[in-house]
Amino acid sequence: MAANFLEIQDLLQQRADYQARLNLMPYDGTPEIKEQGGNKYLYIRKRIAGKLTSAYVDIYSDELYQLLLRNAREARELNKNIRRINKKLSLLGYEDKELSKRVIENMEFARANMKANIYDQAVLEGVATSYPQTEEIIENGIVNGVSATDVQKILNLKHAWEFILDQDVLQSETNYYMLCHIAKIVNEGFFYDGGRIRGVPVTIGSSSYIPPLPVESVVKERITEIVGQEKKAIDVAIELCLYCMKTQVFLDGNKRASVIFANHYLIAHGMGVLVIPEKEVPKFKKLLVAFYEGENTAVIYGFMKERCWKNF
Repeated sequence: MAANFLEIQDLLQQRADYQARLNLMPYDGTPEIKEQGGNKYLYIRKRIAGKLTSAYVDIYSDELYQLLLRNAREARELNKNIRRINKKLSLLGYEDKELSKRVIENMEFARANMKANIYDQAVLEGVATSYPQTEEIIENGIVNGVSATDVQKILNLKHAWEFILDQDVLQSETNYYMLCHIAKIVNEGFFYDGGRIRGVPVTIGSSSYIPPLPVESVVKERITEIVGQEKKAIDVAIELCLYCMKTQVFLDGNKRASVIFANHYLIAHGMGVLVIPEKEVPKFKKLLVAFYEGENTAVIYGFMKERCWKNF
């Protein structure tokens, strides 16, 4: 089992990614057409607890019907991949474990606040959307008057949050590989491999700090050290978040990936969520620049613990 650890972790991350994509699909089932009074209507047929059910979708149109067919094909492929991974995990000796009641409650708490958390993260990234626009993008995938880049960033945040809120992922270690996978999700559509460690110099706006090129072995070791500390979960999460931000591990998306990475650790320990609220973004940015430039780290640590931590 120990020798297969990395393979098992990779399979769990793949399974969670497939499951997250499945959860995000608007329709789950096989499309069917019903006629009534000379009109055609579209329904989704699926089996729940052995019973065949049929749910109304909308009036028939060729465009919607084709969308439902594509949706059904993709869902079948995702379920097939999940079954394949489950078989591999079983052969490797992996058994699913139950999460504690506290962690499950934390998952529900994070899901209930996910739209607000994504909006706050979008504000931190300079995405110019209102809360209603952000909500519409999360629900429908598109909104008028918003750039394709901003829409993609918000959808990627949604996908990343769905990923870490999967039970398998919460049982996986908060380590370098988890960080890279999260970065890959938040950078989807912008870079071919957004989870690859940075290999070129970068600068940070409004700061004289120039982060050195990250070394994979050093980043791995430092993350392991932070996670292994005998500190409260919130203190570890904040340290993870700030270390990854300052290191600038990836070409882009470092703040997004760092926040979600820290939340993977925090939620897995049943200790709430960590997100910089919209009203605190200007103050946080000032403190972050000071942190980059070597000023007293206790100030930004205290600020995040007091203003950015939501417990329940």
